[in-house]
Amino acid sequence: MNAMKAIGVIPARLGSTRLPEKILRTIAGKPMIQHVWENARKARSLEDVIVACDDERIERCVRGFGGMAVMTRRDHPNGTSRIAEVMRKFDHEIVINIQGDQPLVDPKALDEMVALFRVSRAPEMLTLALRMTDRAAFANPNVVKIVCDEGGCALYFTRSPVPYAQGQQDREFSFLKHLGVYGYRRGFLLEFVAWKPGVLEMTEKLEQLRVLERGRKIRVIETDFDFISVDTEEDLREVESRLARARSQGGSAEDV
Repeated sequence: MNAMKAIGVIPARLGSTRLPEKILRTIAGKPMIQHVWENARKARSLEDVIVACDDERIERCVRGFGGMAVMTRRDHPNGTSRIAEVMRKFDHEIVINIQGDQPLVDPKALDEMVALFRVSRAPEMLTLALRMTDRAAFANPNVVKIVCDEGGCALYFTRSPVPYAQGQQDREFSFLKHLGVYGYRRGFLLEFVAWKPGVLEMTEKLEQLRVLERGRKIRVIETDFDFISVDTEEDLREVESRLARARSQGGSAEDV
């Protein structure tokens, strides 16, 4: 029996508020989107990796380094909607949503997501999380926290510091940071984008809450590596620093 086909799609929007045109910013001599694409291509389980873009500059950039780019409408409300437009042209059953501003994305984590889809028919949607003990990150509303049930499915996503760690010492404290990478079964993805946003999604500005509000499940996979979403100049410098350390030690982006 053939394994279900899996595809990685990187939604890439040129406009960004905090860091203008960040997708095309240069990191260690390459545009950021190239780092994302090259790391995603290392995932052995992905048959293809496609950049879903909204601007000809991104399309030219991606084709220039040998990647595949698909132009989409500019009026999508989010990356998931942009991916859904692309997936109407492809028949892969498993779709991995790879964030275009995460140049250090770990291909091994992407393979783990695909593997879980293939061994079980139960998950309709997966996402990645990192266990952390950094209290500053815990209090930061830009760091999205996840609370899970015993089976590893998300109960809630929030920008607030949750769960409230009453009386816990530092050595006992931890929380799950959401990394923003998603996996979907194709049919569920197309169903999801047709739903109207709910109250929780509109309140927290987190689109994944639309799934929980509908009573559907999101399986959470813990990974050991922080991908770093690049939103500021400081984030860019941190990625540059990690890549430089990896090069000096003879490693690759997977080792940073």
